[in-house]
Amino acid sequence: MPEGIAVSVHDTAPVWRGDTAGDALRRSIDLAKAVEALGYRRHWVAEHHNTPALAASSPAVLAGPILEATSSIRVGSGAVLLPNHSPLVVAEQFGVLAGLYPGRVDLGLGRAPGGSGETAVRIGDPRRLDFGGALNELREYFAGGSGGVRAIPEPAIPPELWMVGSSAGSAAYAGRSGLPYVYAHAIVGGGAPEALDAYRRAFRPSPLLPEPYACVAVIVVAADTDERAHRLAASFVFGQILMRTVDPGTVLPTEEETAAHAFTPQEERFLRERIDPQFVGSPDRIAPRLAELLRQTRADELFVLTQVPDHGARIHSYELLAKIVSSL
Repeated sequence: MPEGIAVSVHDTAPVWRGDTAGDALRRSIDLAKAVEALGYRRHWVAEHHNTPALAASSPAVLAGPILEATSSIRVGSGAVLLPNHSPLVVAEQFGVLAGLYPGRVDLGLGRAPGGSGETAVRIGDPRRLDFGGALNELREYFAGGSGGVRAIPEPAIPPELWMVGSSAGSAAYAGRSGLPYVYAHAIVGGGAPEALDAYRRAFRPSPLLPEPYACVAVIVVAADTDERAHRLAASFVFGQILMRTVDPGTVLPTEEETAAHAFTPQEERFLRERIDPQFVGSPDRIAPRLAELLRQTRADELFVLTQVPDHGARIHSYELLAKIVSSL
């Protein structure tokens, strides 16, 4: 892996037709072992609720077995959606992880509740929670306590706090808070340069971060040919179409099921809108576009999300990406 840019993994534990959620979670552990061997810096797991196609509902729980199965890669959340949770409970959960695996735990935070309104209410009603106050409370727990309450265990090396977002507003908030920031280009393509510029302009040094640390998270599906990469990438997007139009509770379709589907013109547009802003293709196609994004954003670290139905092809994509980045 090159010295100039760190590369990390963003994982949603996708569930494909014919598999169980347990299969998806075990693949996340296997993926972490594979990318650690490739020199990736971090493996982060997302938080999604009431979505059968994505098994990553509890980053703190999934991070534990990933940490146990690996030895050097940093592991954490991308992101814990803080409006869903008590700051004390989050501090306790990640305090356990940091106590068991010192110096390897990251706590990425998001400002959105995620999921449906009904799901958010059942988790913790975000209308009652002020994010700024919750963030301050969480930071206090890792610095000795808040309001006379301590989060136990208190790890010798607290988890690293991060913010993850998809807007210039969230970027500026992270900057003012003195936290490292990841812009989710994987969710909102095209806004990364402006968001990271807003982050750097708003940045205020904090005890744990004297200089801004700006990152971008993208979708990458790399394969030996452009055709193979697009075929792999289409399955997840077809799954999004099915969840929006047929069954919100479906899991993701197989590669064969996607190839057999006759896409309508509207579905084709949706497919292009989701794939074109991201990085899908052979190394020769991906490399110049990725180099341009890194030039525009001046990112310190690249987070990569790869959601394809073939687990071997998924690992191969991360192998190809490591070579792409090392050549930039």
